[in-house]
Amino acid sequence: MENLSNPDENEDQSPRSIDQNDQSASETPVYSTMSIDSFIYPPTCSESTSGFSDQIDETNSFCSDASPSDWPLLTESKSSKCLASGLEMQTNENLQVQEISEAELETMKERFSKLLLGEDMSGSGKGVCTAVTISNAITNLYATVFGQNLRLEPLETEKRALWKREMNCLLSVCDYIVEFIPRCQSLSNGTTVEVMESRPRADIYINLPALRKLDSMLMEALDSFQNTEFWYAEEGSLSMKSARSATGSFRKVIVQRKEEKWWLPVPLVPPEGLSDIARKQLKNKRESTNQIHKAAMAINSSILSEMEIPGSYMATLPKCGKSSVGDSIYRYMSGSGRFYPEKLLDCLNIASEHEAVQLADRVEASMYTWRRKACLSNSKNSWNMVKDLMSTTERTDKNYVMAERAETLLFCLKQRYPELSQTSLDICKIQYNKDVGKAVLESYSRVLEGLAFNIVAWIDDVLYVDKTMSGSD
Repeated sequence: MENLSNPDENEDQSPRSIDQNDQSASETPVYSTMSIDSFIYPPTCSESTSGFSDQIDETNSFCSDASPSDWPLLTESKSSKCLASGLEMQTNENLQVQEISEAELETMKERFSKLLLGEDMSGSGKGVCTAVTISNAITNLYATVFGQNLRLEPLETEKRALWKREMNCLLSVCDYIVEFIPRCQSLSNGTTVEVMESRPRADIYINLPALRKLDSMLMEALDSFQNTEFWYAEEGSLSMKSARSATGSFRKVIVQRKEEKWWLPVPLVPPEGLSDIARKQLKNKRESTNQIHKAAMAINSSILSEMEIPGSYMATLPKCGKSSVGDSIYRYMSGSGRFYPEKLLDCLNIASEHEAVQLADRVEASMYTWRRKACLSNSKNSWNMVKDLMSTTERTDKNYVMAERAETLLFCLKQRYPELSQTSLDICKIQYNKDVGKAVLESYSRVLEGLAFNIVAWIDDVLYVDKTMSGSD
């Protein structure tokens, strides 16, 4: 009753809110005040507790004199009901806190400590910068939640809660990355003055809400795969448990899976294939998820392009762009006619992802080599002036033209192979990036891009099996 009668103490002890939508717990009386519970769990009923305390104060602060007749009296029955409801709310919140396992809380503490230490467990301050630490934390969280999710099925409740809770914690840092913008304000006397107000930084203000929307759309896409006409068989269990689907055509699917990614579960469909309604729904979901993948990829590319190019990468560039791409590619790119990057890619006959990544690295290195030469031809030797110089450089400059063609070829290569892993420059940018906001946006968009691509690939697997079964009939 004493701690309920003091609303100031309750307000001081309530932790800062991180996510207003996640109202799972408010207080953790079991742990010490030095824990990171305030970083993990938002408050829920501090307002209701303080409001109830005000009513209790009015009844407990009494004197021996009778109350004046015009004072509103709080009867004992109402006070008891109010006290019972307040205690019941506190009990429910405490039970929700206790439902969180001790191992899960320890994991959160460990990850929060790594954020503060920069992944340097010695504590000597030799860890990586905060931006890299948060980027690694988002990547590792994605691997923990979705690493074992290899099927078209709803995400488990525990993993969904883990993803939402920890992402809210990691994204909360963006709430404090702000910029000041002017705003007109009218005073009481009719005078209009200009004041400065803070809002999230421009890139965060635009991209973070979009990424949150894409995240929720992907969760909804996974939730929609319930009571489906297809199912999955683990590798090695097909011949024993799925004899009705073991046709000659389906064995070709298994052989193809073994050659590519043998560890993935094999989708199965009825002998007559999917119904027309189910097949149409699958194609619609594939199209919508593919649009999500393109949106996440566009955001990721824009964030990476805004990151500063490290000096260590510029130091490793070759002196000549021709030596980087090779004679045959350079001969085609330097032709006097119109440049067709798609035809060039068709002639290269790229057989694996490894070859595609190697080609992307070589083309990207040659592109920046030619850009640097175009800037040096204008007597400018500082890379910080590259963007300004490229806008004023003569379009007829050969180095400028070759850099433009290399950029076009790199763009077409990434469009043709959307599952392409990051290039050496992208990895170098992420490694040396010190902007926390860009690190959050880049890693968040990257993991959403990967999840969307996986969903599209899993749908393609089901449609391929359905087509195979229909062909066998």
